[in-house]
Amino acid sequence: MTDAPSRAAVLQAKIALGLLVVLLVVGAVWYGVSAESLGRMLSDIRDRPGGPMTFRFILQPAMAVIAALRDGVKDARLARPPYFSAILRVDDRWRDRLWEGILATARILILGVVMDTIYQISVLRTFYPGQAAVVAVLLAFLPYLLLRGPINRIARRWFVHAAPK
Repeated sequence: MTDAPSRAAVLQAKIALGLLVVLLVVGAVWYGVSAESLGRMLSDIRDRPGGPMTFRFILQPAMAVIAALRDGVKDARLARPPYFSAILRVDDRWRDRLWEGILATARILILGVVMDTIYQISVLRTFYPGQAAVVAVLLAFLPYLLLRGPINRIARRWFVHAAPK
């Protein structure tokens, strides 16, 4: 991102990241990390799209796509490398680039945790903190991570073709 993020955006990102870490740790402590708990998590996640609150499977990825679109176009204008490949390269700036994605999706991540918590309490009648964190990342950060780079590539081609001759 070219602009320095606001203090509120940084705080929101730190809260989102801290919330995800706490949920994962609490989930591992409460329920353990075993084949049974991982199988239950996969089964529960697979069953979510057909149940109540299905709209979040459209809402959260759509919000992530909007964030990826905004940031991918900025990347193209600045001739930056595609997002995911820049993170995978583990050079000097990979942490900064990863932090950009967390800043961009922090609100969506927090919303995802809240919505999954409501879903779990109303449908499953219990709360699996680790599942709430995983579902939030799957619905909010993963689409952003996967789409920001391709959007950058498409926008870069578009800017090249739209440049005056």
